[in-house]
Amino acid sequence: MLQVQALNQFYGGSHTLWELALEVPEGQCTCLMGRNGVGKTTLLQCIMGLLPIASGRIEYVGADLAGAPAERRARIGIGYVPQGRQIFPLLTVQENLDIGLSARRHGVRRVPDFIYDLFPVLKDMLGRRGGDLSGGQQQQLAIGRALVTDPKLLILDEPTEGIQPNIVQEIGDIIRRLNREIGLTVLLVEQKLPFARRVADRFCLLDRGRNVATGDMEALDEGLIQRYLRV
Repeated sequence: MLQVQALNQFYGGSHTLWELALEVPEGQCTCLMGRNGVGKTTLLQCIMGLLPIASGRIEYVGADLAGAPAERRARIGIGYVPQGRQIFPLLTVQENLDIGLSARRHGVRRVPDFIYDLFPVLKDMLGRRGGDLSGGQQQQLAIGRALVTDPKLLILDEPTEGIQPNIVQEIGDIIRRLNREIGLTVLLVEQKLPFARRVADRFCLLDRGRNVATGDMEALDEGLIQRYLRV
């Protein structure tokens, strides 16, 4: 579904992504892993058109995304939940969700009921401001807002960061349900190894801006963990 080929990216004079390749197969959950600062979030921002690339190719269902603005990428079926959630704290839960409606391809102007089935707490808090929610509730709101756009590919950047354990469990259940019952393709950045093993089918390890290992999750062995994930 998504293919990244020979991608290079720079911050000023710093070369941050080096000839990077990544494949996200349709219908699977792929987990992007690596220590802090190796380029995971940078890669996601390049995929979403939030950062420019120096060279390489990003293809989504066979179409080259080069030059496509971020809003167009949302309209063609890529949902994005950034690190830190980035909800609008002064808007209500309802208003935050409604923002996603403008990116829907089919012109529906109503939040789908299944969003509230996935996240019942949001239905109970539609009139509350986003900034008044707990961290876990804000993360559910951010995922719900992305799902409102009706994505075929959902990209999540560290969805468990700063979240209480019971909500982490719920988010894992929801990702598995979206992926395995609904068939939504997922690209996930995650630091928590047990969570990654639970929800993902495949892994991609980054180190210093390079893809150093890719495979089925069962192939993520102790040697790779010690070399590229242990702090």
